Amino acid sequence: MTKRAAAAGLALILFIGLATLRSTAQQPAPAATAGEQQLYESFRAWITAQPADVQQGDEAAVIQRYTAYLQSQGKSPAEARNIVDQLRKIGDRAEVERWNRILTSSNAAFNKSPNTFLVEMLKGLRPGRALDVGMGQGRNTIYLAQQGWDAVGFDPADRAVEAAKLQAAQLGVKITTHVARAEDFDWGTAQWDLIVLSYVGGREFVPNVVRSLRPGGMLLVEGFHRDATKTQPIGGAVVFDTNELLKIYGALRVIRYEDTDAVADFGLQKVRVVRLLAQKP
Repeated sequence: MTKRAAAAGLALILFIGLATLRSTAQQPAPAATAGEQQLYESFRAWITAQPADVQQGDEAAVIQRYTAYLQSQGKSPAEARNIVDQLRKIGDRAEVERWNRILTSSNAAFNKSPNTFLVEMLKGLRPGRALDVGMGQGRNTIYLAQQGWDAVGFDPADRAVEAAKLQAAQLGVKITTHVARAEDFDWGTAQWDLIVLSYVGGREFVPNVVRSLRPGGMLLVEGFHRDATKTQPIGGAVVFDTNELLKIYGALRVIRYEDTDAVADFGLQKVRVVRLLAQKP
């Protein structure tokens, strides 16, 4: 779910969110091999178990820590360097492939219905132009379109985006989709009446969100509170500290903020989540 600010390096992989939103911008990335996927999953398991300051650290610091960890597990310095080099070459391919599998699985542990906070907050809003960041298999994008919104979504997971397009066609609703990373997508200026960040992060999107919302436009965010990481590993991009969303989106007017226990859309477990609806002045 980052994370995403730097470029395609190890530190970026760090910020795996549902988002890590980094994938091949114009063309789908080649799938990672089984060996590459195994290397990446090991790194992913390690990084999600690290404290927030490590997850949000720079690339050099992450590499240094992971190299030291590998050596503590019996790898020689040369073997550890080789693993890190391979991870660099893999780039974001393994994360994209991971989400392609999750989002197109028939029995994946995530909510395939629209986000409940989104559904509740849409009541009374006049439809306009909406952007679903990290749209996945389109559950929120399609719902927006069904409610009369001009719904646009993007995600680096190409197979998930294709699944969204297919479902929309079957339902007879029009959506606009893009296979893209957040840093490669053209957010525009004063383009959107609503931007949805549902379990895809938030802190890394602040400049894009504030610039691209129209005056009076709304931002809707839902993610995990850091307390949720006490019981399960979660990518740092989609984890927020107490009141962090209020601080990072201080340029917007808060309409509603929730810090509560609820069944999260991903994992489907009752954990502490945070939600924000805010408006551009």
